[in-house]
Amino acid sequence: MSKRILLIGGNFSPEPTGIGKYNGEMIKWLAAGGYDCTVITSYPYYPEWKVQPPYDKNKNWYKKEVIENNGQGGKITVYRCPQYVPAKPSGKTRIMLDFSFAVSAFFKVLQLLPRKKFDVVIAVVPPFHLGLLAVLYKKFKGAKFLYHIQDMQIEAARDLKMISSPKLIKALFGLERYIFKHADMVSSISDGMMNKIQEKAGKDIFFFPNWVDVSLFHPIENRVALKTEYGFNIDDKIVLYSGAIGEKQGLEAILNTAETLKSDKQLKFLICGSGPYKEKLKAEAESKGLDNVIFFPLQPFEKFNHFLNMADVHLVIQKGNASDLVMPSKLTTILAVGGLALITANSGTSLHNLVSKHNMGVLVNAEDQQALTDGIISAMQDNASEMARNGRMYAETHLSVGKIMSRFEEAVVVS
Repeated sequence: MSKRILLIGGNFSPEPTGIGKYNGEMIKWLAAGGYDCTVITSYPYYPEWKVQPPYDKNKNWYKKEVIENNGQGGKITVYRCPQYVPAKPSGKTRIMLDFSFAVSAFFKVLQLLPRKKFDVVIAVVPPFHLGLLAVLYKKFKGAKFLYHIQDMQIEAARDLKMISSPKLIKALFGLERYIFKHADMVSSISDGMMNKIQEKAGKDIFFFPNWVDVSLFHPIENRVALKTEYGFNIDDKIVLYSGAIGEKQGLEAILNTAETLKSDKQLKFLICGSGPYKEKLKAEAESKGLDNVIFFPLQPFEKFNHFLNMADVHLVIQKGNASDLVMPSKLTTILAVGGLALITANSGTSLHNLVSKHNMGVLVNAEDQQALTDGIISAMQDNASEMARNGRMYAETHLSVGKIMSRFEEAVVVS
């Protein structure tokens, strides 16, 4: 009889990016392998920050759905729980979002307790306190508990001043230690994060990185010809940022560089995605008269490989302190398509060391406007085909979803 797996996570398919994307792909892979998979999650809202159709019609109620796994075998039972979704996310409203989901998910966990036991319960965080629900289930049913950390939420809340009370921060770390104590396994997505978590948890951390499907995302021959399909000329040079558009990502830097380089009429800056900050960014570009900056909506998944192959340079922009914690999910896809990534990562950070070691991207200092501008100029002038090939090779060797999930299955589910 196949093992039964319960995932508790605030984000899930059909969200196209972020944690929801990885949660969805993980469960689909396990279901295709014959496991009986159930998910407690919310209604899809990210990255638009509003519940998406057709789910918006009953977003204030619980909903059960059974998902056919696209002919790959296995069905997935999904319980959607209501939660508060802020139209304009801020520190306080994000806390409200996380708390509201944890409360509604708590009642769903209670409802599942009398039913047939799940062998493995996986809590994917943030929000970090979802681990308490997994501990609850483990105590009553004896399931194996995996605590998977995609982001270090308490530290972020402290460092960004979302929570200013030292007593409250101390209490939250205390709750986290309680979760660590009861977790059978703790995992995370990068060396930098694993080291920091190990210091807190006092136990070994399992490496469970974000992945990419190297069969879906791959290089396409004659990339230059693709540009005309998106309204560009063949000789245009496309600098692409594709991903969530939020206020704290520093995307104004793209506009500043575009303004500096606007005399080059063939150089186009393409910002693709959605998010609460997009309209403000568009207004700023318009006020600067930047006709070399073009905004696209989030592209359909089935056309995304095609779209990414069109760009000459891919921007991976992040704050200086972030590059020591995580390989951005957008970078894994860029590497898979054999794209040239320009990455903001300071020397000595985990991401800088990794990219430099494998020579698979252009590295510039984070939060350094001149370095970003110079990096784009350099990327356009240099022959970067070797970097692109190295990136594709790294994706095939280290980031393949099949290899990562097989290792996860052996360590977490089978053992």
